[in-house]
Amino acid sequence: MIEFNCIDPIGSLYENSFISAKGKRKNAKLVDVIAYCLNQNHYHFILQNLEPNGISEFMKRVGGGYTNYFNSKYKRSGVLFQGKFKSIHINSNRYLLYLSAYVNLNYKIHKKENGLWLSSWQEFISNSKEPLRNKSIILDQFKNSEEYKIFAEECLLDMIERKERFKEMEGLLFE
Repeated sequence: MIEFNCIDPIGSLYENSFISAKGKRKNAKLVDVIAYCLNQNHYHFILQNLEPNGISEFMKRVGGGYTNYFNSKYKRSGVLFQGKFKSIHINSNRYLLYLSAYVNLNYKIHKKENGLWLSSWQEFISNSKEPLRNKSIILDQFKNSEEYKIFAEECLLDMIERKERFKEMEGLLFE
């Protein structure tokens, strides 16, 4: 994600993987990554534009660039991701906070805690400083990371309950 989040094209991600961190040039970012969750079969990002069309360009690079890297590395061809990315405009602070809990804890919603996933959750509930994330837009609204953790876990319970109710309703409709 760090490699793709730059204004200037990076060339080949596969070739860049052989360059040390010292040899890589600094470049202005396209987006701020607020939160993310990378699951085995899908991913979620909360992104903030830093450049015009930054989100579209970042997602194009993640989808296409990572596919090219993966295909080169594993000597294969074809797509990795199905369809275009979908975006939703976050139009309220309340929605932003709720969505941050959804994205950070998405692996728990799908009960994938023992599977392959990567999330910004640990970065939100610890005091780590990561160069990729700009979590302050969320965390500055809470006294500390523990208060955010409580908020997010309460939201998680609501999300799981809603998902179960939806499955029940869906089952009733098909009976």
